[in-house]
Amino acid sequence: MLGEELPALPFQPVPGELGARIRQNVSQQAWQKWLGHQTMLINEKRLSLGNTEHRKYLTEQMEKYFFGGDYDKPQGYRPITP
Repeated sequence: MLGEELPALPFQPVPGELGARIRQNVSQQAWQKWLGHQTMLINEKRLSLGNTEHRKYLTEQMEKYFFGGDYDKPQGYRPITP
């Protein structure tokens, strides 16, 4: 995702096949960026991790974020550019 060789995740961050794929292909830095993005989605969309449908949505977004697809961005979101 970041286009450079970076330290790998030392653990599988989520269970199952998706977690294994993430561990094999995603760096610690990219994972931290996802956590920030996920936090924005949770806050903007007022998601609850206790809600099965909300967790399913976040899992789908995570897969799109890392492996291609049109993942959701909070309304009005503009990435910071140096």
